Amino acid sequence: MRKIKFAIGEYYHLYNRGVDKRIIFTDHAEYNRFLACIYALNNIEYRLDRMETRSMWEAKPPQKPMVAIGAYCLMPNHFHLYVTPLVEGGVSKFMQRVTTAYTMFFNEKHERSGALFQGTFKAEHVATEEYARYLFSYIHLNPAKLHDSRWKECGVKNFQLMRTYLHTYPYSSMKEYISSKHIIIRPEHFPAYLRTRKDINDHLNDWFTYKM
Repeated sequence: MRKIKFAIGEYYHLYNRGVDKRIIFTDHAEYNRFLACIYALNNIEYRLDRMETRSMWEAKPPQKPMVAIGAYCLMPNHFHLYVTPLVEGGVSKFMQRVTTAYTMFFNEKHERSGALFQGTFKAEHVATEEYARYLFSYIHLNPAKLHDSRWKECGVKNFQLMRTYLHTYPYSSMKEYISSKHIIIRPEHFPAYLRTRKDINDHLNDWFTYKM
């Protein structure tokens, strides 16, 4: 994959999976730990070692964030982030902090050593509005496969149940958009075409009927 030069004012899809496609989130505490990492470590002046004593809910909001996060989703063996850098070098430093901190936590908990993720994180430049709209849905629809593994091939059988599942999935930014309680995400740094609950539901409904 070609190397991307991250530029302030541009948008990027960041993602990675466990080495050998292994599970990287085995329980609720591990999901929450990764969320704590992407929240608390998104601060130029934050020290990595403080992650040992702070959770996302104990940490103060980042005073000097390195990136703004527009969407995120954690799945059992991978994660997705939609970001824009706020400082030079912000994306790379942010991701290095997050993956290092989480790997240290995971390895200590499971008494293992070595790499947890499949190399360095992957990145794609979000260069068009069409791709940005697609990416928003793609990230938030990822948990649909946990609810119904064959929804892409067979279609959504019950739209209401699927919407409810996606709205309440605890490890994606969907719940922040639906509730308008923004903790990790900073929508003000991203295009404003999906703001209201109706906007989001209409957009997801379009994708429910499209084979991604």
